[in-house]
Amino acid sequence: MKVRLWGTRGSLPAPGPDTVRYGGNTSCVQVNGSGGTVVVLDAGTGIRRAGLALGDQPRRVDILLTHLHMDHIQGLGFFAPLRQPGWEVHIWGPGSTTLDLRARLSRYLSPPTFPVLLRELPSELHLHEVPRGDFEIGEFHVSSVLICHPNPTVGYRLSTSEGALTYLPDHEPALGVRRFPAEPEWTSGYALAEGVDLLLHDAQYSNQEYSARVGFGHSSISQALLFAALAGVGRVVPFHHDPSHSDDELDRLMAEALAEAPAPLAVTPGREGEVFEV
Repeated sequence: MKVRLWGTRGSLPAPGPDTVRYGGNTSCVQVNGSGGTVVVLDAGTGIRRAGLALGDQPRRVDILLTHLHMDHIQGLGFFAPLRQPGWEVHIWGPGSTTLDLRARLSRYLSPPTFPVLLRELPSELHLHEVPRGDFEIGEFHVSSVLICHPNPTVGYRLSTSEGALTYLPDHEPALGVRRFPAEPEWTSGYALAEGVDLLLHDAQYSNQEYSARVGFGHSSISQALLFAALAGVGRVVPFHHDPSHSDDELDRLMAEALAEAPAPLAVTPGREGEVFEV
């Protein structure tokens, strides 16, 4: 499978030359299977570029939403396949005890926040409540589990015969773990990440910033690396960067976290445009 990062930020930073290398779009990752299946993870502002890159030939595309915070859905209305007849678009999102997925997404895709209603989109649109457990999308075997982040939030593991990746962009596995990261059976997201070839994981804070934001649902870069080591992953991509961190600051924070890592890790900082083969 081929994995392309279209957006790696936690929310939109002020545009400028100091965010060019890491990029300024919010969470969006495209996964292409060797058999032609296309899955898009989250619909942050990066999904606009993903949609344009798919071209004009109608086909099926599946969007897996981890949760419905604005930075993970704000690009949805600008995803070209949704606005083109002939495309089959499936949107998957976590369930709710109050409103279904269509009702919750319609709060955004409707006036006054957006000029086009969800029901007016010309594509063939299908909405699915994510089952907690396993399901199939084309050649991908998908596992989903509720993880530690405010409001219903799921993480995903996508597997094929070629390998597996886990996507945990908003995640605080250290919360409530007395001896993090020494208790895998009590660590949020561990079952999804164990032994995967590629892990994309929340790394929003420095250690100092995290100490003032415990319970916000995010991790420090160091915690992301500790979680990756605990899960025994092949490669970890620190992801969901704080919008206030410049390129140079992210380089420094990454270097400091790597120097403190307990064991050698294959680490590639998440930057827009990066492509990984799994």
